[in-house]
Amino acid sequence: MRFSTALVTSAAVLVTAHPGHDHSNEILQRREFISNTKRSDLSHCAAKLKARGVEQRSTQRRKALADARSKRGILERDVSDINKSHHSSNDYTADTPLDVIFSSNTSCLLSPEVTEGPYYVSGEYIRQNITEDEQGVPLTLDIAVFDVDTCDPVTDAWVEIWHCNSTGVYSGVASGADYTEAPENLATTFLRGFQQTDSDGAISFDTIYPGHYTGRTQHIHVMVHPDATPRENQTIADTTASHVGQVFFAQDLSDQVETTSPYSTNTQEITTNAEDMLISEALATGDAIVEYVLLGESVSDGVLAWISFGVNTTYTRTASAAATYYEGGGVENNSTLGGGPGGPGAPAKN
Repeated sequence: MRFSTALVTSAAVLVTAHPGHDHSNEILQRREFISNTKRSDLSHCAAKLKARGVEQRSTQRRKALADARSKRGILERDVSDINKSHHSSNDYTADTPLDVIFSSNTSCLLSPEVTEGPYYVSGEYIRQNITEDEQGVPLTLDIAVFDVDTCDPVTDAWVEIWHCNSTGVYSGVASGADYTEAPENLATTFLRGFQQTDSDGAISFDTIYPGHYTGRTQHIHVMVHPDATPRENQTIADTTASHVGQVFFAQDLSDQVETTSPYSTNTQEITTNAEDMLISEALATGDAIVEYVLLGESVSDGVLAWISFGVNTTYTRTASAAATYYEGGGVENNSTLGGGPGGPGAPAKN
């Protein structure tokens, strides 16, 4: 009975956060998936990954990303700031070498729950930089994907991410700030994209730090496509997903970002990590909050963040897209808009 009561309460909050989207189903599916899974993170893989050199290569990759993007030298974090907000067991100090920081990992299990939410768009571009003209704190996100059972890197998989901009608006859907009608947004593609994992199961994206919107804390959606096929125009419109999830950020880091412009102009109500029910679900079985360093003297200089995912490679399902991006723009699915700019099923060519 306590489970049912908690779930109803969580669902009521989340339906308000996403009008017309009931999260209770995804919460139930995640709990069922986790209850039947032996592993919920990658902690058991540490020795194998180190022995195979994956940990060392991850360290070198993150250091290279930091060197390429830092403006005035990386600002290492104080132990109290990390452990206070990040649920991390790593005891860093200001003197901790970067080799140690970059070799650390938080990890969680991506599961086939329905966390694509109401803003998932099919038909997005293959690209490393998804920023376009969006203003905000620069963010480089390093992701590594591993088979949770074998601890082997998941190679050649297409990984898709998407998130809102600094003022809480998603591209590609007919919705604006505070869930207002914004059909013009269907033609936009910012802050969405695909990358294919390498021999270490790794990818990286250049983007901006996500903003907030009413009912949700800052987060980035992640979806793994095991057998997607790129189109000639370098887009992918595959809705077969093996795993779906979200990554989150330390509250103190988000608090810093929110003081900068244009985040500070966002009038939507802020939801903290402690108030967000989906992050609670994620943290119940692993650490879905990214590790990070600042790339300069202030948060405005940029953030490098990283996280590892464990996936069960035997699962697949069909994701539900709110819209599909065609030639010339996007079309709402299950809407009365008709065939759309490129015609039904037509690929985007621009």
